Amino acid sequence: MNKIDHKFEQLRRLSDEKGIISALAFDQRGALKRMMAKYQDTEPTLEQIENLKTLVSEALTEYASSILLDPEYGLPASKVRNSESGLLLAYEKTGYDVNTKGRLPDCLEDWSVKRIKEQGADAVKFLLYYDIDDSESINIKKKAYIERIGSECVAENITFFLEVLTYDDNIPDNGSVEFAKVKPRKVNGAMKVFSEERFNVDVLKVEVPVNMNYVEGFGESEIVYTKEEAMQYFREQEDSTNLPYIYLSAGVSAKLFQETLEFAHASGAKFNGVLCGRATWAGVVPIYIEKGEEAARKWLQTEGFNNINALNNVIKQTAFSVKEKL
Repeated sequence: MNKIDHKFEQLRRLSDEKGIISALAFDQRGALKRMMAKYQDTEPTLEQIENLKTLVSEALTEYASSILLDPEYGLPASKVRNSESGLLLAYEKTGYDVNTKGRLPDCLEDWSVKRIKEQGADAVKFLLYYDIDDSESINIKKKAYIERIGSECVAENITFFLEVLTYDDNIPDNGSVEFAKVKPRKVNGAMKVFSEERFNVDVLKVEVPVNMNYVEGFGESEIVYTKEEAMQYFREQEDSTNLPYIYLSAGVSAKLFQETLEFAHASGAKFNGVLCGRATWAGVVPIYIEKGEEAARKWLQTEGFNNINALNNVIKQTAFSVKEKL
């Protein structure tokens, strides 16, 4: 099998029978620890974290085309996933150094693309914080970093998913009106940058280009974008890349995420699926901590299933096959 065919086969394993990526994201580490710590007096243990990821993988990968996990806590969960479900493993350290300007990227020190591939992964995922308006000295470092990871993936002949999260150091609250006003340019501009061939990215995992809470008719806050303006930003996002791209849920509710996908589709965005995390499984965290493993399993089999099933039904009507962009 040549390299192009091998890459196509990896994407096939990560997608459903129609070529749509309906992936479950559970590579959270720092965020998950904080979520769990809200419901108990002590820091969550390694065993607790691994066990929760395993429960989610066992219960929900039957309904997902693939699952994204981390090699620090997620390897046991990767072993119990549904046999038809593909595997992505995260390569970045969780969070970033708050004492250094620029939210600079950093790989897990004990891992490499080769080692990730040896764990049976079909793809490598790396998260990058990027602000197109940051200084050139910072952004050159980030570009060089992604070039190195892309070259690693080429050498190991494995699919490279790049997740891009935008920010602005002058606007600390990403949920604010101020950030909503600049978000479309930042999201779409970053996508355009990392679609260049030099980075060897295969799939972009991205935010939607607007904050839907400020779109006319969606939220109860002030209106930052009319519906037509928001739709135009989605169209500009589609034009910003020739790569397959999928949406992340960014911690919004399951209902709002589903409505967002429908709006994106109506706008003309030909996205290729989702990598959805907290919108699917977040509700299990307090159940697991306060009521135990069996109660958590029941929640996943009912509420968790309802969340992922409803999302899958929306994706089938809104997303486009990844094959169209290969």
